[in-house]
Amino acid sequence: MPWGLASFPFFFPGMDGISGFMNQAKYFYSVGRSGDDPVRTAEIKIKRSRFICSLAYADSMETARAFISGVAKENHTATHNCWAYVVGDKGEFCHSSDAGEPAGTAGKPMLNTLQSHEMTCTAAVVTRHYGGVKLGIRGLIEAYSLSVREAIESAPLVKLVKTVSFRVDLPYGMNDTFLSRIKSFRARIVNSDYGERVCHELAVESTDLESMESFLGEYKNQGLLDYGPEKSVDKKE
Repeated sequence: MPWGLASFPFFFPGMDGISGFMNQAKYFYSVGRSGDDPVRTAEIKIKRSRFICSLAYADSMETARAFISGVAKENHTATHNCWAYVVGDKGEFCHSSDAGEPAGTAGKPMLNTLQSHEMTCTAAVVTRHYGGVKLGIRGLIEAYSLSVREAIESAPLVKLVKTVSFRVDLPYGMNDTFLSRIKSFRARIVNSDYGERVCHELAVESTDLESMESFLGEYKNQGLLDYGPEKSVDKKE
């Protein structure tokens, strides 16, 4: 990137950024990574069969597979542990398994449910305890889909936004103009320090970096502000 800044996945729960955008970006979602939302679960019962969905954040195929293996190991006595995952910045990598259920009745419906919610970086396992009554092809598809949907909708999803973090230093007389101008960008003020000069810490979505750099460069060349990379901080969602 032109400023030599490192990008990182950052989460803005329920936030669309600062208003005033000319174009709408396509966003993807996942469950949170904080202690408040480590693994979502939802259970439904259909004709005495229990379907328990475990849903978690997974930033890679390896992480997704490790989560799936862990859930299956914990529920090794269950009839089935079917699964699906979707990862990648735009959900470009995905896979699923029926895990012994009739072909196309479990894994694919689970994956379709994740994708219909515009999700990525997410792994789902549905553990089934058979209740003695067969559900049929349609019944299984609906049961596995519903189980995942119940877990997804049990709490708000988190928007995934890739950003670059940096600081802007400017005089007080320039601050109002600066705050007004950045409304045109997908940017968020993370922190502000009002000392001898004003210093803002910004997180700017990667899709707007080129435009933001042009704007800041113009003002920097006029000696109206200065900007540079922010200190590295361990972000915890």
